[in-house]
Amino acid sequence: MSLTPPEATDFPWRVRKVGQRFCNLHNDYRPGLREVARWKLKWGTADAASHGTLCEAFEPKTVSPDFATILQPDSGRIVVTWVGHSTFLLQVGGRNFLTDPHFGSHCAPVPLRGFRRQTPPGLKVGQLPRIDAILLSHNHYDHLDLASLRAVGHGIDIYCPTGVARLLRGVGARRLVEMSWGESSVFQGVRLVCLPAQHGSARTPFDRNGSLWCGWMFEHGERKAAFLGDTGYDPFFMEFGDRFGPIDLAMIPIGAYLPAWFMGPLHLNPEEAVRVHLDLKAKHSVAMHWGTFLLADEPLGEPALLLEQARRAAGVAPEAFRLLGLGETLVA
Repeated sequence: MSLTPPEATDFPWRVRKVGQRFCNLHNDYRPGLREVARWKLKWGTADAASHGTLCEAFEPKTVSPDFATILQPDSGRIVVTWVGHSTFLLQVGGRNFLTDPHFGSHCAPVPLRGFRRQTPPGLKVGQLPRIDAILLSHNHYDHLDLASLRAVGHGIDIYCPTGVARLLRGVGARRLVEMSWGESSVFQGVRLVCLPAQHGSARTPFDRNGSLWCGWMFEHGERKAAFLGDTGYDPFFMEFGDRFGPIDLAMIPIGAYLPAWFMGPLHLNPEEAVRVHLDLKAKHSVAMHWGTFLLADEPLGEPALLLEQARRAAGVAPEAFRLLGLGETLVA
């Protein structure tokens, strides 16, 4: 069966480039080696963690997977299981999707101690149902792990943003569809829309923003799910809500936001994540991009605690924006 090529839509989001480098829609902030050095060497004022050691002791709970639901999902509902970080088993229209699969012990090209996994995956590769397609948001090591892709299996359809397929072909992947912002494709009855994100890409210091980054919308009948990838805040989230809302389920990142001067333009903090939940007109949201890797200066558990505060401040019900446990399943 051949893959359906992407098609242009009437959505207003189009890729921007300066020379050979991709750009965000509304924010041209692109941290380089100087900014990384300033952050790591603590030049200037650092942001203080909001809860200190209390957060360092807090981490996601691990729950026993609900295999009865995972192996026989309701094809008329959206079923999501959090594996960890930005990896979800997402079941839509009877199809099994895997987002940004990462089952490895580190999120770096070599096993550096500072990039080791802090909590185990909620599902092991061998516990997954048959995966129909994989969707990737960008090429950063905490989102695109080649060893995990090989472990999940060859021959699986992979959807990725523009410029990432070359890397994947290098490790033997062949069933690939590259998509740019605003394009859509239909996979076995599920419409996939490539959404803009405010972020960046790199595998080395020399290929910054050489490939695109994105989020994904899944549509099956009247059901809709949004996987936002890695992103900072941008007004296009309100546009998503106007065009797609109400959205049944949104997977929203909440971590890696300190120091704010460096991370803030590229990652949502918990307060912004609640704002995105409201922008999307989401019926249900679940948090991701926290509790797995130490990618920024905030303690491992701080995003979860601050999300609870932000949710209460915005009047969002606990069941509307949830912190899933590792391996926990939600039916929306």
